[in-house]
Amino acid sequence: MTVDLARLVRVRARHPEAVAEAAARRVRRPLLGDSGRLMIVAADHPARGALAVGDRPLAMANRLDLLERLCLALSRPGVDGVLATADILDDLLLLGALEGKVVMGSMNRGGLAGAAFELDDRFTGHRPEDLARLGFDAGKLLLRIDRADPGSLTTLVTAARTIDAMAERRLPVFVEPFLCRRDPDGGGRVRNDLSAEAVTTSLAIASGLAGTSAYTWLKVPVTDDPDDMARVMETTTLPAVLLGGDVGADQDAAYEKWRGALRLPTVQGLVVGRSLLYPADGDVAAAVDTAVGLL
Repeated sequence: MTVDLARLVRVRARHPEAVAEAAARRVRRPLLGDSGRLMIVAADHPARGALAVGDRPLAMANRLDLLERLCLALSRPGVDGVLATADILDDLLLLGALEGKVVMGSMNRGGLAGAAFELDDRFTGHRPEDLARLGFDAGKLLLRIDRADPGSLTTLVTAARTIDAMAERRLPVFVEPFLCRRDPDGGGRVRNDLSAEAVTTSLAIASGLAGTSAYTWLKVPVTDDPDDMARVMETTTLPAVLLGGDVGADQDAAYEKWRGALRLPTVQGLVVGRSLLYPADGDVAAAVDTAVGLL
């Protein structure tokens, strides 16, 4: 799909109410379709200042290019929906790209990549009331915990209360938990621990947040050793989707890791972003179709 940028900006400038009107008339669908599986394309990275893809530091900075990639991905058979921040979802609403799709709002983007306050991840995106007002289908929050960083406690408490607020509105919320630490040899960069023990611990913490887990889903990374995933996923009965992760040199290996984990009973699907929107060979449609085929 070719996006008419001038028209999109013209509508935004002259008719800002068009966003709410498009949301009100959007054709909705259940979270899970007939297949019982979910394939969600993620594009919430830019709002946290994470614009890099592979060795391209500003790959996601071109909004027109990103929107065209998203529209192409959403048009492919088997793609259920999108995860993004308000600015991107507003654009997609105006483009008519969200009809009959699952729309998932990204809720906390305050932990800017590389910032000293990165782990005090404030909820600067969609609020539960925004998702309900717009008729969106779910929310997603990032929960990174570093035992050495007091900012993690703020994120933890706010995440729990946000899950409560989503449950009050009967809206699913996808919690993406990590244990992490700052790398002293990498300039203090936050690194997620993908060992089996760390992922197991993060799932246990996330599962116990809030006053109810009835509407909580988990968004889970594949461990460093994918053979550990069966044991890791024994930690919870909550439904889960796999986190796709960054673009890698060996994407076929990533597909195999996802394929194995998708056989586990609690794993209901995939939420994948950059590795599908910016594949190494540039073929977005083929990358999306391959991921859909794993389901």
